[in-house]
Amino acid sequence: MTVDIRDLWSEALAGMLARPVRSALTTLGTVLGITTLVITLGVAATAGNQIVGRFDELTATAITVEVPEKPDPLVTWDSPAALTRLRGVTSATALAQNDKSSNLQVTSNTLVDPTRVTSQTLAVVASGPDLPRTVHGRMAKGRFFDVGHVQRRDRVVVLGDQAAQMLGVTRLENAPAVFINDRAYTVIGVLGDLRREQILSTAVIVPPAIGADFGLKSVTRVLVNTTLGAADLIAGQAPTALSPNHASELQVIAPPSPKRARDGVQDDVNGLFLILGLVSLVVGAVGIANVTLVTVMERVAEIGLRRSLGAARRHIAAQFLLESTLIGMTGGVIGASLGLVSVVAISAAKQWTPVLDARLALTAPVVGALVGLLAGLYPALRAARMEPVDALR
Repeated sequence: MTVDIRDLWSEALAGMLARPVRSALTTLGTVLGITTLVITLGVAATAGNQIVGRFDELTATAITVEVPEKPDPLVTWDSPAALTRLRGVTSATALAQNDKSSNLQVTSNTLVDPTRVTSQTLAVVASGPDLPRTVHGRMAKGRFFDVGHVQRRDRVVVLGDQAAQMLGVTRLENAPAVFINDRAYTVIGVLGDLRREQILSTAVIVPPAIGADFGLKSVTRVLVNTTLGAADLIAGQAPTALSPNHASELQVIAPPSPKRARDGVQDDVNGLFLILGLVSLVVGAVGIANVTLVTVMERVAEIGLRRSLGAARRHIAAQFLLESTLIGMTGGVIGASLGLVSVVAISAAKQWTPVLDARLALTAPVVGALVGLLAGLYPALRAARMEPVDALR
């Protein structure tokens, strides 16, 4: 006996629609599994894109050039100007700091109570006027020293926000002073919100000429910011631009390859969420298997009648396999739709740019059908093994 594929399709569809509530509840398991899988993979891709974007913005554009201290300075305070002429460099600043200047006694008279003296051990760092831009900081109070302060050798300093808090400097209207090695320096600003070189938040920042008072006569570090994608090129050019005759003595600390970091972050996040999605999908498959097995038990008489009328074992197995496959595919279609809508909704709520993979939407129904097929395999084989006499009895 042969069974037309259209008849087999009609029988499977009739079996699903004969118990619509049960079929809907069975489909719900696959819907939840596929929806969870699509949401987790979609959110993982979107979140990974945000992480990589932040990595690219904060890390992949920052270069540091370490300058060894020599009797004759290898890099001058004017050298970063040569770097800014390179295409791809957005800002560059020279810094000077050594062991002697890292632990100096800094004293401040509080403005509220002049009789009270606050003393702290802080680092003193000399820098160029472009430091706030290079470290992506902002002036919480006052201003940063400029070229005029540097040329006039004004005795001014800028405090990191935490250093100002420790010293009790909360207002700048009356030009407060701090004392370093018993010498007074006027505080003209407080630098905060540092996104790079956060250690400067606890430092006293001075112009290069004032830094010489503390042994900071030569540049020890140059901070460079580049446009996205230019870091590798600038890392190779920076030593020559800063010190053409001693380029080999400068050590460049460049960020790792953004592509490798991007791939690593994406793979880690995707792997984690993929496991969660597959667990949900397995739960849906178990639900299909259980309900299909119960359906087989309830339709024993029907199976026996079909067998006695000439239906072969393969016909019985194909009918139940097709039913479970249809349930899984229906759940896959609904789950993929709900999952994509959820990814867009989550991205909108977080103000992210959603990353949607068209292949995921197209393969989700196929995955659902495959889950339904595998889930219905055992119940279908069990139905096919039934003997007509035993089934009718």
